[in-house]
Amino acid sequence: MCGIAGWVSFDRDLRAAENTATLDAMTETMSCRGPDDRGTWTAGHAGLGHRRLAIIDLPGGRQPMAVSTPEGEIALVYSGEAYNFTELRGELSARGHRFVTDSDTEVVLHGYLEWGESVAERLNGMYAFALWDSRHDKLVMIRDRMGVKPFYYWPTPDGVLFGSEPKAILANPLVRPRVDLDGLRELFSLVKTPGHAVWDGMFEVEPGTVVTVDRGGLRRHVYWRLETRPHADDRDTTITTVRSLLDDIVRRQLVSDVPRCILLSGGLDSSAVTALAARQLAESDEKVRTFAVDFVGRTENFVADALRTTPDTPFVHDVARLSGTVHRDIVLDPETLADPEVRARMIRARDIPMGLGDMDTSLYLLFRAIREHSTVALSGESADEVFGGYLQFFDEEARRADTFPWLVRFAEHFGEDAGLLRDDVNRALGLEAYIRDSYDSAVAGIERLDGESDFEYRMRRICHLHLTRFVRVLLDRKDRASMAVGLEVRVPFCDHRLVEYVYNTPWALKSFDGREKSLLREAVADVLPRSVYERTKSPYPSTQDPKYAVALQEHARDLLARPDHRVFELIDRDRLQKAADHEAPQITSASRRGLERTLDLATWLDMYEPEVDLG
Repeated sequence: MCGIAGWVSFDRDLRAAENTATLDAMTETMSCRGPDDRGTWTAGHAGLGHRRLAIIDLPGGRQPMAVSTPEGEIALVYSGEAYNFTELRGELSARGHRFVTDSDTEVVLHGYLEWGESVAERLNGMYAFALWDSRHDKLVMIRDRMGVKPFYYWPTPDGVLFGSEPKAILANPLVRPRVDLDGLRELFSLVKTPGHAVWDGMFEVEPGTVVTVDRGGLRRHVYWRLETRPHADDRDTTITTVRSLLDDIVRRQLVSDVPRCILLSGGLDSSAVTALAARQLAESDEKVRTFAVDFVGRTENFVADALRTTPDTPFVHDVARLSGTVHRDIVLDPETLADPEVRARMIRARDIPMGLGDMDTSLYLLFRAIREHSTVALSGESADEVFGGYLQFFDEEARRADTFPWLVRFAEHFGEDAGLLRDDVNRALGLEAYIRDSYDSAVAGIERLDGESDFEYRMRRICHLHLTRFVRVLLDRKDRASMAVGLEVRVPFCDHRLVEYVYNTPWALKSFDGREKSLLREAVADVLPRSVYERTKSPYPSTQDPKYAVALQEHARDLLARPDHRVFELIDRDRLQKAADHEAPQITSASRRGLERTLDLATWLDMYEPEVDLG
């Protein structure tokens, strides 16, 4: 796991001192993603930069990695993990390739030599990588199928800039940090338009896509998309197949040359990963390390709400006892959660103020604490999208709504972002129309099986939206928070084989017992504590301590004392004042979210000083 950056310019020599200095600056913005090593490579019109987090073959996996051919050199910068690199290495060796390291990076490089851009179709893993092929003066950028690893690019008049994160691109003087109306719409709509990067002029390499750049311009090729296929297996066969896939996925993702652990929440998803990992590691007399996040006094003072009916900690401890893990709770206090410095670190990690308040800062603090003990962590992230775990999958109003289902009750549970904006900004954004157009675009290409009922097709659409839109919001959040502290987080439930198989399982099978994630629950029933098996879905925890809201209000009052701050070009000052003056014990979810989003926006404006164009 690493950070990559690069620059292709067909009109200049990137070996010139001022250009190598710029490449160095772009690369150094990725130091948090790769604290173990750095390297750059330049050759005429191309420059590649790499910051390494050493996971596999610690001495041998240095980058950029290059190989010479009779027609020219090929250089690679690579971020991620290819979990099937051992098999690919064997296949390539049989074809005559010779390896000098034990790293998956070298396997990917030789895979490109053998199969060209089609190497992407052979990889199982999470990855974002770029190759400069001097044989054809061509840059090749490839991103994994589910978009687990981030990848951004900025076309220039004579080439392209790229990086794991926007900050790498923004470090180049060719780029000016600017956000237009569409960028703001992305920030306040929670729709995650594929390819959109918020920053004007910048794009994402979309998941499952190859982007090539040469003197003829830029081209995109989709090598993987979520396709509709018939599902012929009965219930028992489907459950058995899911378990078999999970056993194989977990075994592959436990491979590491550095200490690893499991993120354990006490929910079905992370408990399944923990239990399967514990069984597999027990074969070599090794115990699993697990970590969980908690808040001071949360278990003792927990109050059930519409989203969370039980605290996590008792279930976490049930799993830790049954699986015999070496467990540690990371307990956070409200003052630390609201600390402006922690907020700033998370904004810096994400490059945009598109956060989830304390659920963002607590994740960052959890990862920071884990990094003192482990370098790799396995997560239960994305199981809800794959198996159908959210409330909206069972909410009749959300099922029938012609909009993104997670938005139907979002304002009810979390507050509405539009409520904190100035009226003129709301009118300029036109969020309702933007969301409607985005939804229409998102569902337009979803294929329907012959004979599929209206209900099954509607559920297929809901599943597809979660797997191609909503999951990317959470994967991006997870990647940025973890890599900001140099922690690699792996996501077993994003294995494309599992995603493809379960996506095409009819909803009647996904929920055969009337509950969420029926297939997953039965597939791992034999390794779970009964308490977890019977527990209903509970989202990632959020603090209920009123001291957190009090701290937010104090910070908001400090901001209100600066009436000339740029944030008030977007935020309604009177509404913020009302939220800041509210009695904290009774503060509403809308007011709290308004405080969090305003403070995030202000921090971002101070940090990046972007030009904001409201049209």
